[in-house]
Amino acid sequence: MLIDKFSPLEGKMLSIMDPEGNIIEKDLMPQLEDEKLLELYKMMLLTKVVDTKALQYQRQGRMLTYAPNRGQEAAQLGSIAATEERDWLVPAFRELGAWLYKGVSLEQIYLYWYGNEEGSKFPENINMLPVAVPIASQINHAAGLAMASRYKKEDAVTMAYVGDGGTSHGEFHEGMNFAAVFDAPLVVIIQNNQYAISVPRHVQTRTKTLAEKAVAYGIPGIQVDGNDIFAVYVAAKEAVERARRGEGPTLIEAVTYRLGPHTTSDDPTIYREDEEVEEWAKKDPILRFKKFLINKELWSVEQDEKEIEAYEELVNNTFKKVENSKEVPLEDIFAYQYETMTPNLVQQLEDYRQYLEGREK
Repeated sequence: MLIDKFSPLEGKMLSIMDPEGNIIEKDLMPQLEDEKLLELYKMMLLTKVVDTKALQYQRQGRMLTYAPNRGQEAAQLGSIAATEERDWLVPAFRELGAWLYKGVSLEQIYLYWYGNEEGSKFPENINMLPVAVPIASQINHAAGLAMASRYKKEDAVTMAYVGDGGTSHGEFHEGMNFAAVFDAPLVVIIQNNQYAISVPRHVQTRTKTLAEKAVAYGIPGIQVDGNDIFAVYVAAKEAVERARRGEGPTLIEAVTYRLGPHTTSDDPTIYREDEEVEEWAKKDPILRFKKFLINKELWSVEQDEKEIEAYEELVNNTFKKVENSKEVPLEDIFAYQYETMTPNLVQQLEDYRQYLEGREK
């Protein structure tokens, strides 16, 4: 097992491809068809374009607060690509690549960030929970979902995501401990992007790695180069297969970096130096993967430019549809909380209706 070879307690981190696109662990390289490699790379490119345009739309006052993903594409796509269609995705709020790979439409994603509840209403064939903004709350949801899948004998694995700061929250501990005790088919990906808003990684915890927290729960944990899509994929694949065999959860720390702000309400220049960002930009996961594909003569700079141009046109056309979408019904803001509205939500809805009527008079 990779867990045995790359123990986080010994300071070992799994890396298969270096920043220049060279394979440094040939024995661990996943056997992916050329078609699959190109699919993953194109999805990374799409994620980048969707993310970049979303940031622009928000700055133009055309979208609500947005959480950028730039720099974390490999951590997201390398992990979700290791799952099957029947498996569940439980996100936080910075997993754009995983959402797209899972089949969530671009229109739905933009609707969510636009403030339309329709953006959280997924087709029944997409096994994904809505965005969870409360930090680490989704780990409890994921543990419960994984247990439910097992009870129903669905042979499904749940993959959940959390940030480095989220590992300092009580709900992270509760969810991981519960999943470990009951051998839930759960894989948790920590997107360690070095900052929880303005709080740096080393202030979050005294542990040398976040992966070693798995030891306390009695489950495997591994730290991987989160900008290396192959390292993330291999670790996630082993964890998913282990969970599907009924051997319980795995904790994976993907060491990456948030190149942009925490959200569009954040100014990262206040708490980190430009030099640090520039150093991490050299480890860009998309640039690394592109170098690998070009070296294998599967891709070219010209293809890259054409693909980006096509994605930009797709994104612009999609966002026009979103901007022309109908207003969100007032009831949706309250009705989407539970299957059946609770008495207090019914009262809140009525109170707000009366408030609006009074304001109009």
